[in-house]
Amino acid sequence: MKKLLTCVVTASAWLALSVSTSVNAQWFESTGHASIKNNDIAKAKSVAIKDAITQALVFSGARVSSMQTLVDGVLTQDQLKINSHGEIQKIEMISEDRHGDQFAITLRLDIFPEQEQCPASSFNKFVAITQTQLKHREQARMGQIFDINKATSENLYNTLNESPISTRPTAYFNFPIRVSEFFTQQYDYSNALLEEIASRSNSQYVLLSQIVDISNSDKLNNSYAFWQDETYKRAYNVDFVLFDGTTYERLWQKSYRGQGIWPFEKTDLIDVYGEKFWGSDYGQTIADINQTLSYDLQAAMACLETQGKILHIENDKLVINLGKAHGLEKGQILNIAHHNYLTDAAGNKMPNFITTLNQVQVEQVYQQSAVTVSVDKQPLPNIQINDVVELATLSL
Repeated sequence: MKKLLTCVVTASAWLALSVSTSVNAQWFESTGHASIKNNDIAKAKSVAIKDAITQALVFSGARVSSMQTLVDGVLTQDQLKINSHGEIQKIEMISEDRHGDQFAITLRLDIFPEQEQCPASSFNKFVAITQTQLKHREQARMGQIFDINKATSENLYNTLNESPISTRPTAYFNFPIRVSEFFTQQYDYSNALLEEIASRSNSQYVLLSQIVDISNSDKLNNSYAFWQDETYKRAYNVDFVLFDGTTYERLWQKSYRGQGIWPFEKTDLIDVYGEKFWGSDYGQTIADINQTLSYDLQAAMACLETQGKILHIENDKLVINLGKAHGLEKGQILNIAHHNYLTDAAGNKMPNFITTLNQVQVEQVYQQSAVTVSVDKQPLPNIQINDVVELATLSL
């Protein structure tokens, strides 16, 4: 008999989805996965349920954000609040299965979508995933994990790349950059650096981060039990901030705090790219934080406008840096805007867009670029390279 679930419960593995539509509803069948740790089947089941539901909601157009939630009577941290553009009518459990230390649950969700969604949600937003910086390098001595910042940035890129969401990552984590000033209260950061990252990665948005704590706590096991391996708790605290590479605005910022068991000997040299590291409780703590971040980014960016820049001008034609990957289609109408700044009485610069009367229509579409032509087939006056193109919501 199928069970009806009334709890909304995240995610850390892959998912198979099948979708069917009726007059008023869509149903989604999803399989969530989780690893069984310390023979805790109940916890693995909750994680697998959370995985299946969250992935299905994101696939259906939901927006999610972090919060504490009650799962099977246990209050757990860093769960997900569903902020959906639809309503879940019911959730049925189709099957549950265990293979070794892996647990899988398949659910069926009936979702009734709302009619109103922000138009921008139908376009993909590209964000440059930069290399996170390790604020206190001396904390990496245990395990000699001095490349943890590079490895976690790569893991974040892969997590976003594998998620069925409209926030699309571009890899920029091979380049070390200074990020400390982007996290100060004075906001004394470099617009030029943001512009460079956005331009080189062809991304409108830039995600910066810094690892602020990977210190270890006291040993968990008894020092007198000399036959036991040394086990420690180790922190993983990381800060993120999202910028618009066109306007240089700070759009979103959040800190994540986690702690996992460090099961290795103090003298072990740990490969932060290897399965031994990522299969440990500490590695899974980092992976879980990156998974939660991917949903938070989806929520933060879902209704942000997708904008591009003019790369080339030739009479009535423009080449722009938006294409099929962004959701652009032939015939789409775009507005053209000039980008400058206004300065307030305190000397602070504020972005200012001046939308012109010029409009262009997409004539040819490629993966990362497009050729557009003036709507009235006339030369475009006062238009310059790097002027902004804004996606209109209606086509001709």
